[in-house]
Amino acid sequence: MRRSHARGHAPGPSHRAFAALGALVLSAAALTAQPGPAAADPGDPGVPASPKTVFAEDFEHGQGATPILVSDYTGAAPVNQTYTADPAWLTHCNGWIASQQNPAVAPANSGCGDVWATVKQMAGALGQWADGDPAANHAVTAYTEGADPGSGRTQLESNFSIDIGPKRFLAFSVDVAETNCFANHAKLGFYLLDAVTAVPAFTTPIEPCAHPGTTIGSVAVGTYTSDGPILFGGGALRLRLVNFQASGIGNDAAFDNVRILDVTPRLDVSYSPDSARVGETAALKFTITNTSELAVKKGWSFKGSLPSGLTVAGAPSTDCVDATVTAPQGGGQVTVTGTLPAGAASCTATVTVSAAHTGTYRTCAADVTDRTGIDPPGCAEVTFTRPVLVFDAHAHGGRVSAPLVTVAPLVPSDVTCTDAPGSDDGTLLQATLPGLGSLGAITTKAAGTVGDDGLRTASASAKTAGVNLLGGLVTADEITAKAKARDGETGQVDVDGSVYITNLKVGGVSIIDPKPNLTINIPLVAKVVINEQVTTADGAGVVVNAIHVRTLAGVDIVVSHARAALTVPGKPCPSA
Repeated sequence: MRRSHARGHAPGPSHRAFAALGALVLSAAALTAQPGPAAADPGDPGVPASPKTVFAEDFEHGQGATPILVSDYTGAAPVNQTYTADPAWLTHCNGWIASQQNPAVAPANSGCGDVWATVKQMAGALGQWADGDPAANHAVTAYTEGADPGSGRTQLESNFSIDIGPKRFLAFSVDVAETNCFANHAKLGFYLLDAVTAVPAFTTPIEPCAHPGTTIGSVAVGTYTSDGPILFGGGALRLRLVNFQASGIGNDAAFDNVRILDVTPRLDVSYSPDSARVGETAALKFTITNTSELAVKKGWSFKGSLPSGLTVAGAPSTDCVDATVTAPQGGGQVTVTGTLPAGAASCTATVTVSAAHTGTYRTCAADVTDRTGIDPPGCAEVTFTRPVLVFDAHAHGGRVSAPLVTVAPLVPSDVTCTDAPGSDDGTLLQATLPGLGSLGAITTKAAGTVGDDGLRTASASAKTAGVNLLGGLVTADEITAKAKARDGETGQVDVDGSVYITNLKVGGVSIIDPKPNLTINIPLVAKVVINEQVTTADGAGVVVNAIHVRTLAGVDIVVSHARAALTVPGKPCPSA
């Protein structure tokens, strides 16, 4: 087939992809199935693939030297397409599949008479235009000899639907020849039939005499295409040709090489980087790649569902035209709609994602739904690995805050907000809390360790003996607070807090194995919390106070405090 002509323009170089004529007009080159694979493999984003042939009819199947009416023709397998037409286009030298191989005498009862040679000449001109054999080429002809066909009647209609899949971008192309251009011109309109709905593949009728690609002898010929891709909603289609010229004076034309091509863009997905640590982010990129004719594709859309465990972590971005990208922060859905402008090979929409746990997350075609005018993607993966968590561990034997006196933390031990393993410890034989009581020997320790499996643990402990507070209202032989935060295989941090007591009494009542946050009121004096535990760092840390006393006079006393956490780099460490 000739590969350079667009409606209303003289032939140009074969590499020309499109031309402007009020609206975008696809070239014959764009509409011819190219050698090689019909589509680029998923995972080749941004590289346009050739259009895929949905339907092609050259009216050559089973043809020889004997002319037949188009209503008697059967196309090639597997479709075995047959055709019908309005009676006006099957009489008076209309509707014959003709060739220069045909006999010199017109078929009996054809109505062609002495114009039969001119009818065959149009078929030959179409063969020459398509770089074929002018003598052997067959085409559907119409000479309107001696009768007016009437306007808007069907000159050709296919009988069998062609399955294409729903919501596809389609382009149309046909070769047309016309003679007797001094008289009335044929005005052809092609439609794609979606069930009972006729979708026009043109904005102005095809008129070869007015817009020839070239002239062969006295015959105007050209390849004429849809003004732009059609977003066809149905899953199957048929074809209809209507002639809007009512007169039989002139209106002498032939057509051949009817082609319908699928020019639906392709979607690809990718993650960058393809590996990140929990707490970091990755970019999920959707690439919408045009087909090789690079025509405008307006109105494509799709919805993407993130794999379970991934969430949107930032505002989306796009370089597509007329685009809307909806991706609520913290959610798992992405909706994209937009346009590929004429000449654009591709455009992209990008969403930042994060994961709370380690794992490999996979996005495939099944995760992209509600597709309109776009082919599904292949698969893409991103792996989130354990982060190098930051240690935070702290312990002290006691602390007092009061309106008139403050006692700084006693024997503090710290491994504070660092990713480097380490330990710290301290001891004190005894301490006095002015006006509030006394403490015996204090031992504290804080540590950050990395196991042989690479998992991290932050731990802290504070042991205090000889506790005597508030004139003997709170006493204990020994109390110990422990806090621990452990890294897990999935990136989840597990925390644990505990308190160990020996002979603890509050208001003369013995306390044995207290549950977390056991609260005891000493009337008119204080509220005492035993085994006080508070989670920190969004659940990645815990604070444990063995004894926490708040007096009615505003004195705050903590004895045996331990805090441990593992936090993601960049997040603040606990300060409690």
